[in-house]
Amino acid sequence: MSDKNIALNDLHISLGGKMVPFAGFNMPVRYSSDKEEHLCVRQGVGVFDVSHMGEFLLEGPQALDLIQRVTSNDASKIVDGQAQYSCLPNEDGGIVDDLIVYRMSAEKYFLVVNASNIDKDWNWISQYNSDNIPMTNVSDDYSLFAVQGPKAIDTLQKITTVDLSAIKFYHFTEGSIGGVDEVIISATGYTGAGGFELYVKNEHAEKLWKAVFEAGETFDIKPIGLGARDTLRLEMGYCLYGNDIDDTTSPLEAGLGWITKFTKSFTNSEALLQQKEAGVTQKLVGFIMEEKGIPRGGYEILDARNQPIGKVTSGTMSPSMNVGIGMGYVRFGNHLPDSEIFIQVRNKTLKAKVTKLPLYKG
Repeated sequence: MSDKNIALNDLHISLGGKMVPFAGFNMPVRYSSDKEEHLCVRQGVGVFDVSHMGEFLLEGPQALDLIQRVTSNDASKIVDGQAQYSCLPNEDGGIVDDLIVYRMSAEKYFLVVNASNIDKDWNWISQYNSDNIPMTNVSDDYSLFAVQGPKAIDTLQKITTVDLSAIKFYHFTEGSIGGVDEVIISATGYTGAGGFELYVKNEHAEKLWKAVFEAGETFDIKPIGLGARDTLRLEMGYCLYGNDIDDTTSPLEAGLGWITKFTKSFTNSEALLQQKEAGVTQKLVGFIMEEKGIPRGGYEILDARNQPIGKVTSGTMSPSMNVGIGMGYVRFGNHLPDSEIFIQVRNKTLKAKVTKLPLYKG
C-alpha cells in the first residue's frame, strides 16, 4: 500500500520540503538543515505539519469509563478544556502506544495517537468497548500544526481574539484563529520550546497555515521538518514510540510512573503494581557524552568494567548543546544521575554520564 499524502503535501513540496515516507505518510523531514530548523524553534518560532497524527472521538455517558479502562493515567482528574498525557498498556507489561486525551466535555473526549499506530490503537480500544460507546476515527479529517518556540504566542496572538496567555500548559480551547472557526488551540507540544498545537479541518488547513506564516513574518517564522522535531524532543527527554517505548517496555521502566495511576483499575494494572512493588530491573535514562561521539539507537551501553548494561534507544548530536546526547535502558543501579556509563560507538568505547531530564536546560 502506498503512503498517504497529508492535506498540504503539495504546499510543502513548493516550500522545498524534502518528503520522505514516515509511519505510512509522505512527510516533510526538512526544508533547509536540521540544525537551522532546530535552532529556529529554540530561539524564535517554527511550524511543524504533523497531520499524520491520528485522532479519535469517544462520546457518550460511558466514554470516560472506556478511557479509564484502557489508559494508565487517571482521566477522571481532568476537566473540560484540559488535556492529559497517557499511555495504553498492553496485557503483557508493554505499551500499545502513548497518547494525549483531551476532555471536550464530560461526554466527549478527543484522543490523539501516533500515526504509525492509528489502526493498532483503534482495534485495541475497540476490543474493550463492550458497551458500544460511540467511537469515530477522524484522523483523515484533521490537519495538525505545531507552532512552537518562544515567539509562538506573539505570532498566534496577532490572528486570534482568544487570550492565548490564559491557556495554561496542557489546556486548550476551541476558537477562531487566522479567520478559521472551530480550531482546537492547545497549549501542548513535543519540543520543550513552548507554543501551541492547532487542530483544524483539512478544508481550512491551507488558509490557517498561510495566516500563521503571515503573522510570523516579523519573527522570521519557518516551516520545520521531522528531523528537527526528533532532536528537539530528545533534548527534552520525551519518549518516542518505537524507539524508547514499545510493546515490550514497561511504563515503569520508561520513567512513566507519573502517568501510571494505581488509584484505578486499567489494562494490566495488577501486574504493573506488582512490578512497582518488586522494583524494576532496568530504567530508561538520559545521558550526555563526555567524549566526542554521536550515540545512535541500538548501540551498546557498558559499565566501567566493560560489561554490557543496556542499549541506546535514541541518540543524536544536540544542536543546542553541541554534544552527543541520548536515551537508553540501563540495568537498575546504573540509572542514577551522574552515574558513569560508556557507549560503544562503532569500535570505540566512549564515556558518558547519566543525566537528569531534560538534557537541555536552557
